[in-house]
Order: sequence, then structure tokens, then C-alpha cells
Amino acid sequence: MIPVFVYGTLLVGESNHHIVAPYVLSVRPGTVPGCLYDAGEYPGLVLSGPGGGGMVRGEWIVIESEGLAELDRLEEYYGPGGPNSYERVWIRDGIREEREGWTYVWGHSQGYPAIEGGSWRERGRQQE
Repeated sequence: MIPVFVYGTLLVGESNHHIVAPYVLSVRPGTVPGCLYDAGEYPGLVLSGPGGGGMVRGEWIVIESEGLAELDRLEEYYGPGGPNSYERVWIRDGIREEREGWTYVWGHSQGYPAIEGGSWRERGRQQE
């Protein structure tokens, strides 16, 4: 069982959730310190240090071990030092510190605009 924080298209009901759905054992809401950036079809998360930045809302999913390889493929993560689109890092929830696991992050905004409020779902509602 592997915990993963998801915050964009992998959220329940979003466009890529079907990729991870066969491996999901549980889902809980979560929040991590950082900023979400809007790359159009998907977001990027940039983590902030202790006491800095905003909060990003998402979900903690617990998946079967086979699911992590599927997520790595989707996120174009090839391992430490690889030509990765995202890095996979271990983090703790910003409110419930007992929740921790993997997530996929960017090192910087890559020039994309911030998503106000730190929620991919809210961003979608604002654009309707």
C-alpha cells in the first residue's frame, strides 16, 4: 500500500483518475504547503518551505504498489536524476501530519500562472 497526494487530473472525477482508479484502496482529503500552477490541461505543484507560501488542496490516495508505476508513466518520472517532467518526492500533509506519502512536483512555476486558492477543482469551476 502506497500513499500518494494528488492535486489535479488524478483527483476523483477528474480526467486522468481512470488511470489510477483500478489501484485505489482509499481516498481522503488533504492539503500540502505550496502553490499550484496552471499549465492548461494539468497543474504543477511547487512546494513551499515551513511557514511559507499557500496551501494546495487535493486528496491522499492509498494505492496498490502496481499503481505507482502507472503514475510514474503518466507523470513522465524516470527516476532520480532522469529527464523528468516532475520529480517524485515524499511529503507530509500541511494540517494532518500523520498523513504522508509521495507526490509529483515541479522545482519552479515554469512561467505558468498561479491557481488562486490552491485548488484544481475550484479553478475548473471558475472557468465555466
